[in-house]
Amino acid sequence: MSEAVFHLPDVGEGLVEAEIVTWKVAVGDVVALNQPLIDIETAKATVELPSPYAGTVVALHGEVGDIILVDAPLITFDVTGGAPSPVAPATPPVEAPVGEGRQAVLIGYGVADEDAPVTRQRRRRASAEVVATTTVVAPRAMAPRSTPPVRLYAKQHGVDLGGLHGSGRDGLITRSDVERALHGPDVTLPVISPSVGADRPSHFAGRDIEAWSSGPLEERIPVRGVLRSMAEAMTTSAFSVPRAAAWVRVDATRTVELLDSLRRQERLAGLRLSPLTIVAMALCDAARHYPGINSCFDADAAEVVVRRRVNLGIAANTDRGLVVPSIKGADTLDLVSMTSAINSLVDTARAGTATPADMIGTTLTITNVGPFGVDGAVPILPPGTGAIVCVGQVAKSPWVVDDQVVVRHVVELSMAFDHRHIDGALASTVLRHMADYLHDPAPRIIAG
Repeated sequence: MSEAVFHLPDVGEGLVEAEIVTWKVAVGDVVALNQPLIDIETAKATVELPSPYAGTVVALHGEVGDIILVDAPLITFDVTGGAPSPVAPATPPVEAPVGEGRQAVLIGYGVADEDAPVTRQRRRRASAEVVATTTVVAPRAMAPRSTPPVRLYAKQHGVDLGGLHGSGRDGLITRSDVERALHGPDVTLPVISPSVGADRPSHFAGRDIEAWSSGPLEERIPVRGVLRSMAEAMTTSAFSVPRAAAWVRVDATRTVELLDSLRRQERLAGLRLSPLTIVAMALCDAARHYPGINSCFDADAAEVVVRRRVNLGIAANTDRGLVVPSIKGADTLDLVSMTSAINSLVDTARAGTATPADMIGTTLTITNVGPFGVDGAVPILPPGTGAIVCVGQVAKSPWVVDDQVVVRHVVELSMAFDHRHIDGALASTVLRHMADYLHDPAPRIIAG
């Protein structure tokens, strides 16, 4: 018998460990190349791992609920004998030794971003080098390259990935490629209804007071997955970054009127337009005018890193806790594209299908407390970013216009920023720019 061991890979976010959520195979099962093996929950997302081998499952190294370190064994295969023709792994789990100039290749996701400050800070590998013993024979035709969530989406909609041309990096098949196969070349990403979790964790859910009062006197919740990631990130940020804050109240009446007008347009029917979209457009526009706000402080290199592109993080309240996926290149999007991107990103985050690539690379962040009926807040900075904007509820309020008190739609914007490299003048200027944008957004959106 020739054995091959599949070790837990780093799926692209500086992963240290992951929790086993679901085994999709059992000992004795015969599996094919790229067949789904396991769902793991990382600090940021639930990820489905495909098989890098064709063979028979000999051993599963862990139970559901176990925490597995990166590079620890997950599954042992028999790649000889009565199994399908064994092939070389689609993405070899063996990393090149340090110094050979080769980055680790992540199964289904490509090469990790080693230059990101947050990735460097969190990079704590369980072991320096792993060597897997495999038998390599003549490979059969390679399966189409894609990510596990895209493969699942294609399977659910009956799309054969083998017939698609990937538009992603190095021919990677993306969700957009699947959408085009389903709906035609001019399709825009569909808006998916948000996932409302009936199984929402007890510490987030509303309570039945009578049932709660008759239960145990305390409840203990394991700190792992998203909750652990949030706790570690916020603690690091709170105690390592000198945070300052500024805020402004805005007459957003014309923003509300614009959204009402757009919702009545037939071509935009079904598009979930909200004030958050306009705020996102305003922040990206401010970053184009004042790029210093789209920067971070790299303490290790003693440098301020100013980014040309805005990767806009959107804080999403999910059944698993708070996660912050990001829209890559948000500053290049128009109103319709921005709306679709926000809705799609939040929906996938709530469904637990956001990819690790969605969770890294954020340069600016928006958090929205308005849906909870809250006027404003001063958030903590996500590590590796320089500023975060908080959006309160848009509510009717008395406002002075031409020396007359009238009722207007008012919203409060607050910004927390890293005072090591962003001063109060820059933060205040950016907030004022956003306020002017929200006060009369139509000319800027049309011009953009």
